Amino acid sequence: MAEPIRALCDELIKAVNVMMEAESSQTYRLEALKFIEEFKEKSPFCVECGLQLAEKSQTAVVRHFGLQILEHVVKFKWNDMAPQEKLQLKNCTMGLLSDGTHPILQEECHVKDALSRIVVEMIKREWPQHWPDMLKEMEALTAMGDAQTELVMLVLLRLAEDVITFQTLPTQRRRDIQHTLTQNMDSIFTFLLGILQLHVNEYKKMDFIIPGLRMTKAHWRVGVATLNTLAGYIDWVALVHITSDNCHLLEILCLLLSEPELQLEAAECLLIAISRKGKLEERKPFMVLFDEVAMNYILSAAQSSGGIVERRYTFLKRLCQVLCALGSQICSLVGSDFEVQVPLNLDKYMEALFAFTTHPSQLLRSSTQMTWGNLFRHEILSKDAVVGQMAIKYLRAARISLVKTGFPSKNDCPGCEFSRVDFDSDEDFNCSFNSFRAQQGEAVRLACKIVPFEAFQIAREWVQYQICTPIDTGNTTSKTEKGLCSALSLTAVQWDAMTFFTESVLGQLFKILEKEKIPIDEGMELLQMVVNYETRDPLILSCVLTIISSLFPFVTHQPHFLPQVLFKIFPSITFELVEECKAPRTRAVKNLRRHACSSIIRICRDYSDFMLPCFDMMYEHVKKLFSSELLLTQMEKCALMEALILISNQFKDYNKQKAFLKELMAPVTAQWLSEEMKSVLLDPATFLAYVGADQVISDADTEDQMGINRSRISFCVNTILGVVKRARWPANPEEAKAGGFVVSTASDGAPIYRNPCAEPLQALLPNLFALIRTQNNLFLSENINRLSKTFTRVYDIMDVEKNFALGIPQPLLDAYDSSAYRNIAERMQGFFSSLYDNCYHVLGNAGPCMQQDFYAIEGLAEQIVGSAFTHLDSVPDHRLRPLLVMSCPHDYYDSLLNPLLGPLFTYLLQRLNFRWQIINQRTSLCAQEEDEAYEENHVTQEVVEEQLLRLVTREVMDLLSVTCITRKFPELSANKEEVDGDEEMVLMDSSQGIQMNTPSDELSELGKCLLQSEDIYMTLLTICFNSLSWKDTINCQRCASVLCWTLLKQVLGCNLLPDAVTWLYTSVLKGLQMHGQHEGCNAALTQLALFIYESLRPRYNELRFIMNQIPDIHVEALEQFDQKTIQSTVSKAGEKKKREQFKRLIAGTVGKPLGQQFKKEVHIRNLPSLFKKPKPTRDILENTDTAGLITLFSSDHDNC
Repeated sequence: MAEPIRALCDELIKAVNVMMEAESSQTYRLEALKFIEEFKEKSPFCVECGLQLAEKSQTAVVRHFGLQILEHVVKFKWNDMAPQEKLQLKNCTMGLLSDGTHPILQEECHVKDALSRIVVEMIKREWPQHWPDMLKEMEALTAMGDAQTELVMLVLLRLAEDVITFQTLPTQRRRDIQHTLTQNMDSIFTFLLGILQLHVNEYKKMDFIIPGLRMTKAHWRVGVATLNTLAGYIDWVALVHITSDNCHLLEILCLLLSEPELQLEAAECLLIAISRKGKLEERKPFMVLFDEVAMNYILSAAQSSGGIVERRYTFLKRLCQVLCALGSQICSLVGSDFEVQVPLNLDKYMEALFAFTTHPSQLLRSSTQMTWGNLFRHEILSKDAVVGQMAIKYLRAARISLVKTGFPSKNDCPGCEFSRVDFDSDEDFNCSFNSFRAQQGEAVRLACKIVPFEAFQIAREWVQYQICTPIDTGNTTSKTEKGLCSALSLTAVQWDAMTFFTESVLGQLFKILEKEKIPIDEGMELLQMVVNYETRDPLILSCVLTIISSLFPFVTHQPHFLPQVLFKIFPSITFELVEECKAPRTRAVKNLRRHACSSIIRICRDYSDFMLPCFDMMYEHVKKLFSSELLLTQMEKCALMEALILISNQFKDYNKQKAFLKELMAPVTAQWLSEEMKSVLLDPATFLAYVGADQVISDADTEDQMGINRSRISFCVNTILGVVKRARWPANPEEAKAGGFVVSTASDGAPIYRNPCAEPLQALLPNLFALIRTQNNLFLSENINRLSKTFTRVYDIMDVEKNFALGIPQPLLDAYDSSAYRNIAERMQGFFSSLYDNCYHVLGNAGPCMQQDFYAIEGLAEQIVGSAFTHLDSVPDHRLRPLLVMSCPHDYYDSLLNPLLGPLFTYLLQRLNFRWQIINQRTSLCAQEEDEAYEENHVTQEVVEEQLLRLVTREVMDLLSVTCITRKFPELSANKEEVDGDEEMVLMDSSQGIQMNTPSDELSELGKCLLQSEDIYMTLLTICFNSLSWKDTINCQRCASVLCWTLLKQVLGCNLLPDAVTWLYTSVLKGLQMHGQHEGCNAALTQLALFIYESLRPRYNELRFIMNQIPDIHVEALEQFDQKTIQSTVSKAGEKKKREQFKRLIAGTVGKPLGQQFKKEVHIRNLPSLFKKPKPTRDILENTDTAGLITLFSSDHDNC
């Protein structure tokens, strides 16, 4: 027998070497792999060969393979082995543990890991019932040497990972092992701590005498292994084991923070322990870490210097996390019911945290921000004097940390070296820094609440310093103009940081200080200094505008200063680097001009009553600017018009405001209603010719003429949009009534307002509908063919939208030196995209703005259907998304919403079904043709299309949810004075993104109205239940948990067709097959399936027929569950058990992830239960003659 095994082992060694040698051909490697796999599956000599290959005389690769064979035997053949064979393999494995490895420092890590896996696989199958002395045997092994001790640690760690963390075994076996581990946890922890202390002490002693000795390293290796094992248990054991003996474990871990070779593992253990949740009273002992000794060790470790050494840097990251976790614990415990006082060493804790906040590493800085926010926000801690002092230090440190430096591609600061470790690119760093800045801004605002005057002084000093400091462009000057900053110039990033800090502080200052305490004089002095500051650098000037906006509340206390502020802002609206230069403006200049316009709009919006005395002066100035065609872009003109409209809202006189709006809109009205414009807007061919999309562009003059035409259309639409967004009646009902804005009252007594812009806008709407219809017609093939070769791709998705869909961050470097659209085709693409969006935004805002003057338009539903819904089949997915929201009163539901939403939902159902069918077919086709080489652009396009379809699908579900479901939170409205009780109506999509708030499960009034139509109702149900099996996990979970049951339960009492019931239930099971692998989807779909089964099973036997077809269903269990469901005998107390039973019944429908579909199943048999079976329960109170205390406390019950 020995000779054949030896020969077989030689063959296996050759096969392993062929697989591992780099020179082996693919053919030989595949043949070797096939031979090995066949041997493991079919050979009766696996154990013998495995043991022989695992001998110490073999190479590490061969020994590892031998151990893999033994593991394979235990995992897949254990159930078929005789008891004697199992015992023999167990004894051989224990022999390998005791004497089958090289010394601890010589043995390969992968060999140790493979050996420990075999032992764990046997433990999972036999312990504790058939191997009760396992723990004692492990403990005995540790007495044999360092190598055996390390192996025992690996076994215990992997056991905890498999049973608790990964849960890779059946429920009963997991419960048996976990229960036994928990029972023995005291002795396990005592054992682990004993091993740790023994080897750490030996390590320290030997390292002190002779550093670097081999025996010293052996003790260090055991110490590391023990700490790693502790980390695997600390995460889940009862907190009492961690905090016992006055937190002795935590004390040891703190001491180890000073040991360079062990500090990383100690910090990881400490982090896991302190991050534990649980009852506050159980976490109270964690406060021992704020004692003098422990905090000194932590502070010393945090403040110790060290270069960019990987292990040391990783330790700092863990220690930073430890401090943040400590912060969470103290915020939870201080002020709770358990009388935890502010710790005496809070100052040392914050010094340690502050050391990371000022560390060069951007990652470490950002990790602390949330903790600072929690400390500054805490009701008790924020009032402590120590926290107040630290808030000042924190604010001063923010002057450095907010400056955007440390890019991995540069070497201009110490942080760059750390960034190269943490970030793959400058874009990654930039994304992380933006998130960090947002968090730090919140912490700065909270610190400002604690020390408002000090915060203001720090901001004031910083502004003064930057104003007095000469501009330093550094090595990164603008590419277009010499002597100007680029976005990454030293001065630019400092101004940017200072602006953000000042904005954060001042924004908070006016909210928290009483009027008499506001430092008006200092504020006005600072504002004067800013207004007097002169620069021609657009980036710096943009920062100046932000500071002026932040300081503007000071102006309200000294109104005479207002003209100076306005005269400082207005020149930026017309800013040019070179006067009368025809070269394209840089993005920095364009952003500055837009920023100036936004500043004016913001001031007029927030301080419209304060700005009213300056209205005439502003109006005259705007007229003067408008008189020059080239001075302002059309968008800038619209922005200034919006500012004037916002001030005019303070006229509080309907006729005066109406006259002003007519005058303001007169040029637009004349142009929009001209015969030339009507012909352009009505006919797609004329429209394309007018904007120049049918021309091959070669001459710049031709392009200029067509650009003027496009700007005219954009200006008209943008002006209309500005008016509907900004024109409003007074917020005060009395002022509105006195000003002539109230026309009547509703049935509930609420006033009905009229908007002064309604009359001029009504005349413009027919052409707007014509434009919307024409834009949809542009996607027809005959009109696409009219596009010239210059503009063939102008209807494609914008790069910004594409990158958003793909999750690609925007490029950041030198963006301020580039023009907005770099060529003619991109400018044309931007025109079509923005025009399409803005038309829908006009309609969306028309309802809140014009109220009944809009909804009462004759034939409004027909006009919308005839324009917005025209040729939707040709409109691409990325064009279906612009938002159209209307605030529609109840009176117009039947006349307006039903005729709109009925056809819309029907169309969306057809479109989404068709599009998802294409995606599914494409997926299966790719699976069949996976060897074909797809071009990168083609693959990217498919990914974009699929992701856009997901976004559209989610937005359709948002539409359905907003339409039919009453939400628990108030809807955002474009009009602050909107009449209560109005419902939102959405026509196409949602550019506002996904609403993550959970709606309630009640139908809205609009939902009830829609459900009165059977066709609309069935369409809504079909959309919701179909979407459960579309390849979008987020959409599936939201539909299953919110929409499906809310809609379905409305008709449970009706007589549904059996086919409909079958389809509904099958749709849910299909959803489980597609998405059941995801925990959230599984829970939502299982709950939905249970609701349907419980509600409809008593009347529909078809559901039982469906259940019988589920793979691997337990028929007897189904019969019992079925009877309980039909009889409705389950009590409320048994609801959880019922859900678990149902989940097990339908488990066969749950699909597996791709990585698990072809994995060989591991079967672990259950052993005799460790738990006593409960005695049959009986109702003692059933017999009233014997019911009493004596019966209740009888010996029978005592023995239970």
